[in-house]
Amino acid sequence: METSKPHAVLIASPGMGHLIPMVELGKRLLTHHSFHVTIFVVTTDSQTTTSHILRQTSNLRSLNIVVVPPVDVSHQLPSNSPLELRILLTMLHSLPFIQYSINTNTNLPPPSALIVDIFGLAAFPMARELGMLIYVYFGTSAWFSALTLYFPDMDNKIIQAHAEKHQPLHIPGCHPVRFQDNVEAFLCPGGAIFEGFLKAAKDVVTADGILINTWEDLESAATKAVREDPILGRFTKGGVYPVGPLVRSVEEKPEDGRAEVLRWLDEQPAESVIYVSFGSGGTMSEVQMREVAIGLELSEQRFIWVVRPPCENDPSGTFFDVANAGDMALDFLGEGFVKRTQGVGVVVPMWAPQAEILGHPATGGFVTHCGWNSVLESLVNGVPMVVWPLYAEQKMNAFMLSEELGVAVRVAEEGGLVGREQVAEVVRRVMVDREGVDVRRKVKEVKVSGEKALSEFGSSHLSLAEMRRDCQLHVQTCEPKVPAAAA
Repeated sequence: METSKPHAVLIASPGMGHLIPMVELGKRLLTHHSFHVTIFVVTTDSQTTTSHILRQTSNLRSLNIVVVPPVDVSHQLPSNSPLELRILLTMLHSLPFIQYSINTNTNLPPPSALIVDIFGLAAFPMARELGMLIYVYFGTSAWFSALTLYFPDMDNKIIQAHAEKHQPLHIPGCHPVRFQDNVEAFLCPGGAIFEGFLKAAKDVVTADGILINTWEDLESAATKAVREDPILGRFTKGGVYPVGPLVRSVEEKPEDGRAEVLRWLDEQPAESVIYVSFGSGGTMSEVQMREVAIGLELSEQRFIWVVRPPCENDPSGTFFDVANAGDMALDFLGEGFVKRTQGVGVVVPMWAPQAEILGHPATGGFVTHCGWNSVLESLVNGVPMVVWPLYAEQKMNAFMLSEELGVAVRVAEEGGLVGREQVAEVVRRVMVDREGVDVRRKVKEVKVSGEKALSEFGSSHLSLAEMRRDCQLHVQTCEPKVPAAAA
């Protein structure tokens, strides 16, 4: 057992949007920064445990992945409980298994660092008991991270003016957050989501360090704000490390192992296909799904569309049960849609190999819900976007991509329904109009910037190396504790 290397324990909270960045961070720590790595995957159903993401990491034998037994908290909460509360309760009930596994693992040295996302903060006491450094990993933008860090210090009058008078939220060193682009917590000050977010923000700043899946050149103002003491760095206990873009890598497979949708892409012209997907949890109403279907037809563009059954009034409706529905999703697209678009488009029920699709030379655009994983996958492949935010911090992401970076066009959601004509219009703006040429040029510039950040002397590589030195020093000066029961 090699004890000179630091051992990092990562806890991935439920949902592909949380699992993917945590797995990619673990892989980076293992392969580029000489860590021992253990990843605990908190699950809600068997689909996550057998997902394509976990299978893809099986070739990294030194990456110790522990799947936590599924936890069902549905009987403890009302059916209309916020998604965030369900995730937090699931994490809380998973901690005893995680602590027992850490205490009884004799194959690796005691862990010196714990890395959790914003839903894993309940693990702080366990980490402190075991003498571990604590890091919070934001799989989001530096701008949202800045909002979180500043939240506990915000003036209540400013928060009320934002909610009641729709005035922007000002964050030191960053672009203000417009009312129409903010997260749900600030829409109802004093509510359960607001109070939960506030508590989480207060806990975050007590961590020994903060990792963010972004890079300096992408968000120069926001990364400067969260790192520098005169701005927002004064609120944090330890260092802030931009470490992105960390996205799922694509494995080369033999031709007979490629998905059917990829073989179809092989036959299409370069940059001629628009990919449409609203994330692992994103859902739409039945009426909206049919408007999307007709809009894709009207656009006259080749497309791949990942569809899920409709869910009324809940844009994150499949977050906890992405596996359940199968081909029934096709029943909601309107009579004859699949047949009429045969050859021009491909409809994929529930799940598609997104990283492979976005990395394919035939893909020329991406209609996305603006989850940060999807955003980064699009950027690192140089694919321009149509941004259609649904929930969480996605409206902030949409603003940044369309109005600050110029790598996307944004859907206008007036009256809650995006009509077929607008769907066709925004697709054509990216794929064939003059505007799309400019957007494509800008996103390819961002792609080069991301590659540079992860290179040997790039800002993100050096940032993780700095974090590694902190962990190594911790190992040398403060040996992590091993509970007597596990010794």
